[in-house]
Amino acid sequence: MDRPNSSQINKQVFYVSAAFVILFVLIGVLFTEKMSAFFITLQDLIVVNLGWFYILSVAIFLIFVLWLYFSPYGKIRLGKDSDRPEYKDTTWFAMLFSAGMGIGLLFYSVAEPIIHLASPREATSGTIEAAIEAMELTFFHWGLHAWAIYIVVGLSLAYFSYRHDMPLTIRSTLYPLFGEKIYGIRGNIVDMLAIFGTLFGVATSLGLGVMQINAGMDYLGLISISVNNQIFLIALITILATASVVSGLDKGIRILSQMNILLGLILVIFVFTMGPSFFLLSSWVQSMGYYLQQIVGLTFRTDAFIGMEWQKTWTMFYWSWWISWSPFVGMFIARISRGRTIKEFIRGVLLAPVIITFIWIIVFGNTAIHMELFGNGGIISAVETSIPTALYVMLDGLPGSVLSSALATIVVMTFFVTSSDSGSLVISILSSGGNPRPAITLRLFWSLLQGTVAAVLLLTGGLLGLQTAALTTALPFCIVLLIMCYSVAKGLKAEADANLTADTARIPPENTSDNRAHKLIGELFRNGENEQLETKDQ
Repeated sequence: MDRPNSSQINKQVFYVSAAFVILFVLIGVLFTEKMSAFFITLQDLIVVNLGWFYILSVAIFLIFVLWLYFSPYGKIRLGKDSDRPEYKDTTWFAMLFSAGMGIGLLFYSVAEPIIHLASPREATSGTIEAAIEAMELTFFHWGLHAWAIYIVVGLSLAYFSYRHDMPLTIRSTLYPLFGEKIYGIRGNIVDMLAIFGTLFGVATSLGLGVMQINAGMDYLGLISISVNNQIFLIALITILATASVVSGLDKGIRILSQMNILLGLILVIFVFTMGPSFFLLSSWVQSMGYYLQQIVGLTFRTDAFIGMEWQKTWTMFYWSWWISWSPFVGMFIARISRGRTIKEFIRGVLLAPVIITFIWIIVFGNTAIHMELFGNGGIISAVETSIPTALYVMLDGLPGSVLSSALATIVVMTFFVTSSDSGSLVISILSSGGNPRPAITLRLFWSLLQGTVAAVLLLTGGLLGLQTAALTTALPFCIVLLIMCYSVAKGLKAEADANLTADTARIPPENTSDNRAHKLIGELFRNGENEQLETKDQ
């Protein structure tokens, strides 16, 4: 079967995906109330019946990533053996962190710890024990598991695309299992699932981001909080994102990512300095200890005997959100990670962002908890009224709150633009057959459609609509991720076998192992397919 021309769009993937999303938008606009009721029913159905599947799958992803890191495959380079990283470590980290966390971390870094403090899972509300549990759970939801999911996709794409010269699409990661059939309907379905997950996952983040921007502007006295104003802000900031789209990866996204990190760093330093600094340092060490101590039990906890209401609101939402974001973040990380070894890739993507994320959560979350337990309080009541206002209520308890609130709003906006631009880039790559530099018009189309979907989700269900969209679109792609893990393991073993065969046959090492592996790995995959066919025939 002929491979798709990566210089043009993949018509089947593009038109079917676009038609489905546009249909969703029309139904949401025309049948708003019915869509909202449907979201509630669908969320309950998925959580009650398939919650265990999400939890087990995410555990498998983390175990798989750790296995890869400590395996002999860690020395394999994501690219040719002569390739070296395109971006410096600092620039690389800024880009992947901005893509991977961004808006959501700003939205929940204060809100989640405060909500857990007010309504703890096991402890008594408003106590020291509830505060400890709040940080433990927040670390769990934003820690190793999230980045392990991203690594599965990013590493798989980088390995097959840069080391074995395959298109930069999700379908390429399944080549060891399906061979050339990935260029047919199977591959189209996989790429469409990735597009749906990416678009709705990014739209969820854009919805959360615009709710927080609206809360910040309301605090500053600029715009009152309302759904109409939030939709207006989505339209305005989506236009800004299109400007970033036109400037491209090396200008728009790179510069904005570095700006995100710089402004975020200034905000963190400000809150740390103005807040209870020594308490924050002490609580960071303690919270890390509790997180590492409880990680196994938290990973496999399903609440089978007490009901999954809490899981539905928190862990299930987060796991599905990370999974729905994984095509987007994974492909984006792969796009900027050529030339790194598997071990370097995992170490950089798994550890560095998690450490920074934990510092961020401690600074913002524990400052809010300290205010609630030992200060004037008021944050819990504010969060119960409006979750997006949590960050601004916390900043209001520190000196220079107007300036810091304005800075926080700017940071949310820059993360908003980066997420929208990066998401449209990835969807455009998927819908153009793996072309790493898709047409500007294609990226503009998906950027505008992302903003439209975010507006519809806010209109039809608010926060519940955003959560359900992530939960639903992540389900089929979770299955793809599990298959992807097996496929990567098979591909790495095939390459190791190819190099061993080349060494045994004493094949001349033309440019080291590059040519050996690339000449033999395809044969090993095809041989595996032939063996399967022969077994079926017998």
